[in-house]
Amino acid sequence: MRGLLDKIKKMVVYDADTEFYAKVFPESVEKRDLLRLRTMTHADLHTVLEIERKNYQFPWEEDIFTDCFKAGYSCWVCEFQGKVLGYSLLSIAVGEAHILNISVDPAEQKQGVGRKMLEHLIEVARGRAETVFLEVRPTNTAAIALYEDVGFNEIGIRKGYYPAENGREDALMLALQLF
Repeated sequence: MRGLLDKIKKMVVYDADTEFYAKVFPESVEKRDLLRLRTMTHADLHTVLEIERKNYQFPWEEDIFTDCFKAGYSCWVCEFQGKVLGYSLLSIAVGEAHILNISVDPAEQKQGVGRKMLEHLIEVARGRAETVFLEVRPTNTAAIALYEDVGFNEIGIRKGYYPAENGREDALMLALQLF
């Protein structure tokens, strides 16, 4: 029984107490507290790809997400009242975690969705990795501010990492030490 409960907990991050208070005392709970994280499934890909296309000039295609599933990466969606607002992907190997993607529907940005997913990925990595890495476009100042606020530090630059309209764009490499 305990093993089944642990499997369910790995698939869904959910706080029943918060949802109860939201129903009884709606003004006492913020939307961010009602965001639910759950394991991404193939059924989510249509919505995930819509968000991906809204956010990126050179979006990932479905086969990349499918490969992430096959590789056993930690793939999550964040939803509110059954609507997917964003998604995140994390790989963990050899004591290192790598955030591959965090993306929030543009209509839901600046409401804590990205932060909630980022903090969740860090907790998933904790105890399984010593360091969390990620790349970010230097022009993505909102994401950089969030990463720095959570404790990430710039450790280098990956030259020509991202496709860009006029060739390639560098990426800032950031890292967070987990203790």
